[in-house]
Amino acid sequence: MPITSAIAVYFVLWWIVLFAVLPWGVRSQEESGEVVPGSTESAPERPLLVRKLIATTLVSAVLFAILYAVIGYGGLTLDDIPLLPDFTPKDWK
Repeated sequence: MPITSAIAVYFVLWWIVLFAVLPWGVRSQEESGEVVPGSTESAPERPLLVRKLIATTLVSAVLFAILYAVIGYGGLTLDDIPLLPDFTPKDWK
């Protein structure tokens, strides 16, 4: 896999994992019993964003390593994934 493709795949994977990790350990102000005036009750008490960014990076690195191994050593290509039917005329092949 070329380095530009690897960076692009990791970037997309990192953002997908971030949205999966964001709800981990979130406790709302309403659940904690102390609502800051001017904020909604559903606002997080402590978002812990640094921990979530670290967890996102670690989980993304593991998933990317697995994906890289499958693509690099397992021989998986885009041709193996049925995305769209082949509409090219038979005489072109």
